[in-house]
Amino acid sequence: MIAYVINPGTASTKLALAHIQPSDNPSLPGNIRVQLEKREVSHPDLPGPLIEKLPLIRQEIWQGIKGWPRPDAVVGRGGILGPVPAGTYRVSPELAEFAIHSPYKDHITNLGAPLALEVAKAFGVEAYVVDPMSVDELLPEARISGFPGAERTSLFHALNAKAVARRTAYEVGKRFTDSVIVVAHLGNKSSITTYRKGRAIDTTGAHLEEGPFTPSATGMLPLSKLLDLAYQNPREKVEQLLLFEAGFKGLTGTADLKELEQRQDEPQVKLAVKAFVYQVAKYIGSYSVVAGRPDAIAITGGIARWFSLVDLIEEKLSWIAPVVVIPGELELEALAEGVGRVLVHHEQAREWVRP
Repeated sequence: MIAYVINPGTASTKLALAHIQPSDNPSLPGNIRVQLEKREVSHPDLPGPLIEKLPLIRQEIWQGIKGWPRPDAVVGRGGILGPVPAGTYRVSPELAEFAIHSPYKDHITNLGAPLALEVAKAFGVEAYVVDPMSVDELLPEARISGFPGAERTSLFHALNAKAVARRTAYEVGKRFTDSVIVVAHLGNKSSITTYRKGRAIDTTGAHLEEGPFTPSATGMLPLSKLLDLAYQNPREKVEQLLLFEAGFKGLTGTADLKELEQRQDEPQVKLAVKAFVYQVAKYIGSYSVVAGRPDAIAITGGIARWFSLVDLIEEKLSWIAPVVVIPGELELEALAEGVGRVLVHHEQAREWVRP
């Protein structure tokens, strides 16, 4: 079976031609075998609402898939579709329209559903999305913040985190649905998530929520300092400072990971790295107790390519559980595996309901 995979990004869209086969080995991640032929098409980071970016990205996608064999399905990135359980969702016109005009957040991944639906219609096949960013499987007690009406929410790297958790369980000889895996996605946005028996029962979130600082974002702040900042500046400026002027950039002057790695012997960078390692280990440690001792800890995302830094994190955590490092992301693979499980009838496609 063949699926087209569409993962829109700010400056480029990643595409893949996925060849999918059932697996005779049920312990393999996803219970299927997937081979990908990957392509990437570039487009400028256009200002304005998402709907204005559609025509250019649409044109680039049609060029990118030219010459590919006819698909059995098309799958796109899920974006922010409201709180939903994890899974593979059939894209309806209503879902695609909601994604474009999402009341939650104007995010480039929201274009995955409408783009997948358009391509699928042209070939007379179904379109799907897999594990949207707004997957919400938190335990009831994990939602409570201590202030009525200010519940903790679930908005994280659901697609990559679950794929990495599946792969990690396989690496340590466990079934994903029988294991406890803690996944630390460390990149420009970071999230730390605990999976118990296949369910993401708690997460730091990946926006202005909790967790360690990132290359340019602040992570969790002391409340008194956050209040000082909020009272001294308008909200837009506060968000700009927290998301783009903090983290490694605020501490060292740069958010460029390659530059930071080259400068890691400088005292200022060395202290920032030490603080980052400390925060990551602290959060992973706390997320390692909410479901019992984990079977493994996974480190993924762009920062996982900074191997000397990851070694420092592993030194702090290896006593808890085996540490598996999966640099970068498995988003294309996760999308292909998600639609593949539906195509080979390992799973039923879910029907999205407007929140």
